[in-house]
Amino acid sequence: MPTETEVRRRLRQVKDPELNLDVVVLGLVYGIDITEDYVHVTMSLTSPMCPAAGQIVEDAKKAIESLEDVSTADVELTFDPPWTPERIDPLIRSSLGI
Repeated sequence: MPTETEVRRRLRQVKDPELNLDVVVLGLVYGIDITEDYVHVTMSLTSPMCPAAGQIVEDAKKAIESLEDVSTADVELTFDPPWTPERIDPLIRSSLGI
């Protein structure tokens, strides 16, 4: 069975194309539920109107399913609560000048 740490590590490969930062660093991953070989991730985007939404979701699903112990993954988008830059790690926010 995969661990949440392994899933987050894989999700760090998925980048927001506008900011060139990964979805974990950006604080876009809201929840990870693991049941045996199935992983359900709830995440957001920096904007509900993100033109790369489909690609980010597909990249996240593929990244998770690349784990050896995962047979199926599902990525659910939510905008509740809405994403804000405060979800970014403070050190990274500082380096970005946010």
